[in-house]
Amino acid sequence: MAKQENKGVFGVIFLTIFLDMVGFSVIFPLFPAMLDHYMEIEEAKGGGLVTSFAQIVTHFGISGQEIVPGFRIETVIFGGVLGSLFAILQFICAPIWGRWSDRIGRKRVLMFTLGLTSTSYLLWMFAGHFWILLLSRVMGGIASGNLSVATAAIADITPRQKRAKGMAIVGVAFGLGFILGPAIGGFSALIDLTKDNPGLAAIGFNPFSIPAIASFALALLNWGLVAFTLQETLPENKRSKEKKRPSIFQLGKVENPAIRRTCLSYFWYMISFSGMEFTLTFLAVHRFRFEPHEIAWMFCLIGFTLILVQGLAVRRLAAPVGERNLAVTGIMIGMVAFFVIAQAGVSLEQVNEDSLLAQRWEFFNIPFFLVGILLMSAGVALISPCLTAMTSLFSEENRQGFHLGVFRSAGSLARAVGPLLAAIIYFRYGSSVAYLGGACLLALPLVVLATVPQLVKAPDELP
Repeated sequence: MAKQENKGVFGVIFLTIFLDMVGFSVIFPLFPAMLDHYMEIEEAKGGGLVTSFAQIVTHFGISGQEIVPGFRIETVIFGGVLGSLFAILQFICAPIWGRWSDRIGRKRVLMFTLGLTSTSYLLWMFAGHFWILLLSRVMGGIASGNLSVATAAIADITPRQKRAKGMAIVGVAFGLGFILGPAIGGFSALIDLTKDNPGLAAIGFNPFSIPAIASFALALLNWGLVAFTLQETLPENKRSKEKKRPSIFQLGKVENPAIRRTCLSYFWYMISFSGMEFTLTFLAVHRFRFEPHEIAWMFCLIGFTLILVQGLAVRRLAAPVGERNLAVTGIMIGMVAFFVIAQAGVSLEQVNEDSLLAQRWEFFNIPFFLVGILLMSAGVALISPCLTAMTSLFSEENRQGFHLGVFRSAGSLARAVGPLLAAIIYFRYGSSVAYLGGACLLALPLVVLATVPQLVKAPDELP
């Protein structure tokens, strides 16, 4: 594929990842309100899935508490369970889509998964009952191999010496989508179609149908972009001839020990990061009394930091410094970040809000907290593209999709475990214990990464 054609394909894949991330993240700020909405409906009808879950949580004695008005623990944990369901399906399906893309090409698999994603958003649009929303999330989880297949397409068209640079661009698309998606979700949810048109509720429309319509439109646009403008990046002579049926637990099937250890390092890192990411909103509200618009700005800060570090630092430093060294640096920055966030001040309930101590607390500790967030975002921006690039560089050309699918699958399994584990520790033992625990847990990926060999660069790959 010619260099000019590569640039065009790169641009299409960048837009594909960006649009996919925007549509995926539209739902992020809506989870608490959505769960409360369905709980009200089920309580009025005498019970259902959400209320049954609340009763199970009550049985374990951790319900009924509100850390601040509007944040009931059972709702938070149920949100974590719903997110974990999506992540488990992603864990199962990402390697399968990756392996299929190695056999039949990236474009055909992307068209299928994006079509399935569009259907999941269409179901969400008409989710008048919780079971329909659940079905929508299940379908979305099954289709969630888009990122691993698109990442494999990037690997197809980037030379080895520029692989980390290519993965950093994937991170930029991810960061931009992470900023725009929640903003679209938050603002579009202000429009409730059923408020002035009660008849729409009879066909399944709900207060969150406008965000669903936005996600559906973005997914359709993405499908059209892939169908009509994306050139296939994996020629037939480089496709895998392997006929084995993909199995669910793929990490043990990876024969290359360097790839296996890189995926394992990513797994431990993602358990820590996804757990801290999930509890960050509750920490901001509980300890710093952040309002919704302040939380939105906090996530914008995270997104912009991801873009800047991945777009500038990773692209320039990966070749001279090395992907493994940058990943190790990112993990160590993450450890410092979680320690800073954990120590960003005592809870306001422990001091008199009118006292001089409280005033000084607010003056010094909120900036300290934001510094922790900046460090956390910078660490993430270094780790993810570098570990992705390492997986790709250790892989053979005809197994890129499979190995990158296993890599993403390891992250998905971690996302199924991390948020629930962090939520339980956070609400049982407090935010400081949770974040200090997250910092300590990051020692595990450091140990595993130390066993991964340095990538040996060919003479033409040296800076």
